[in-house]
Amino acid sequence: MAHPSSKYADFEALREEAVTLRRAGLSRRQIRDRLHIHNNDILNRLLQGEPPPDWTRRPRAKDDLRARARELRLQGWTYDRIQVELDCSKSSISLWVRDLPKPERKRTREEASAIAKRGWEATLQRKENERRQTKRLAAEQVGAMTDRELFLVGVGLYWAEGSKSKPYRRQERVIFVNSAPDMITVFLAWLHLLGIERKRLRFAVHIHETADAAAAEKFWAKHVGIDTADLLKTSVKKHNPRTNRKNTNEDYHGCLRVGVRDGADLYRRIEGWWYGIVLSAREADEPNRT
Repeated sequence: MAHPSSKYADFEALREEAVTLRRAGLSRRQIRDRLHIHNNDILNRLLQGEPPPDWTRRPRAKDDLRARARELRLQGWTYDRIQVELDCSKSSISLWVRDLPKPERKRTREEASAIAKRGWEATLQRKENERRQTKRLAAEQVGAMTDRELFLVGVGLYWAEGSKSKPYRRQERVIFVNSAPDMITVFLAWLHLLGIERKRLRFAVHIHETADAAAAEKFWAKHVGIDTADLLKTSVKKHNPRTNRKNTNEDYHGCLRVGVRDGADLYRRIEGWWYGIVLSAREADEPNRT
């Protein structure tokens, strides 16, 4: 067994070597690989007190904003004014300038309220821009779908939103009802991929009685490329005054029901495709459970 003092001497020798490498400009990862040290706690102890080389420092994109925020704060600007000027969050401003003296109030309550409102509007606009940017980048990640990808998407979409047969009520029918036009678009593209002829499709509008049924019929007929006369009879749902419905504006078009005539065989295949997806997912996840 090694003597404790021997272990200490070994550590000090290793630390000296690690420090030498650090001062020579090596990164933590390079030192780790060079000395074969794979324990972060030990590596931290070996490099304690040694600053990283300049080349490993990441540039901070907000340094200029921080400096400008501090400059404005010293000029007596409030958080709200700085937020509007720099288009950054108030929480960031607070972190940057909280050590600086608080400026004296020079405005009326109404003026301060107006500035705060503009700051909040700027925050909302910034969040909306971030939201749109995220959605745009995500959409670009999808790109063009292969037939197989659309096939799998359609199976999952139907099994989540379509009509399903129950053990106590065997009804093998393909019926898809949804209020989102984009969902209807994807579903119809999927049916086309499966070779389902357009003449086998039947469309009907489902809508609350308080809405404009005629406008909804025109909307959905145009969306799927048919005449309103080709729609089946619209299903009108009676309004329950005790419910607090949110979908009451002019953008509300109810739901479109898409049915496939003679769809029993298609329904059975959909059911089989879905179970195939489930089995494949289980097999893929099995290594994570052992």
